[in-house]
Amino acid sequence: MKIIRTEKLSKIYNHQSLPVKALNQVNLEFETGEFTAIVGPSGSGKTTFLNMIGGLDKPTEGQIFIGDTEITSLSDSKLIDFRLHNIGFVFQSYNLLPVLTAKENVSFIMLLQKTNPKEMDARAVELLKQVGLEDKMDVRPSKLSGGQQQRVAVARALASKPRFILADEPTANLDTQSAFNLLDIMLRLNKEENITLIFSTHDQRVIDRARRVITLVDGAVDSDEQFER
Repeated sequence: MKIIRTEKLSKIYNHQSLPVKALNQVNLEFETGEFTAIVGPSGSGKTTFLNMIGGLDKPTEGQIFIGDTEITSLSDSKLIDFRLHNIGFVFQSYNLLPVLTAKENVSFIMLLQKTNPKEMDARAVELLKQVGLEDKMDVRPSKLSGGQQQRVAVARALASKPRFILADEPTANLDTQSAFNLLDIMLRLNKEENITLIFSTHDQRVIDRARRVITLVDGAVDSDEQFER
C-alpha cells in the first residue's frame, strides 16, 4: 500500500539573495513496510526531502500525499495535528526533553494525543522493553549514553503509532557498537511489525541494511535501487 507520494517536489531557498534549489522536481512513492535509505553528498537535499514529507517544512512547488491526504494544502494547525497522529521522527541529536525520564519522554507524545493514562503508561513500558531499556525507565537523558538516548528516541517515535518513521542521520553521533545495536532494533521492528522506516544518511552501516536506496544529487533523484536483504 502506498503511504507517501510526491509530485514535482521542489524547494528553493534564498541564500545571500541568491536562489538555491535544494530539491528539484522530485517524484517518489513509498510503500508500507519499506526500509529505505536516502543518500547523497552533503547539500544533495536529503534532509530537506525528509523535512518536506514530514510536514516540518513546506515546498516551493509540488505536492505531497500521505495516504489520501495532500499535506501541502493543510493549514498550519491541521498539519501539526496530522503530523502528531501520523508521522514519527528520530533525529541525529536525539531531541529528548532533559527534565523528563526515559519513560516520560516516550509518554510525552501520547500525552499530546490525549491517550488514556493507563494505556499510555503500559505502551511506554512496552516500547522501552522493545528497545532494551526496561531498566532505564526512570533515568533522565543526561544519565544515558548516546546509544541509549537514541533508543529512547526510537521508542518515542513509535509511541504515537505512526504510519511511518523518518530518521535523519540517526547513527551519526553513535559509536560503532551503539549504531549496530540501534540498527538491529530498527530492522527487527521493520520486519516483525512492518514499521515503515525512511532514513537520510551517509552511514554505510545503514545503507548496507536498506532494501531500497535512493540517491539524490543536486536536489534531484539520481538513482533508485531495490535490494533483496
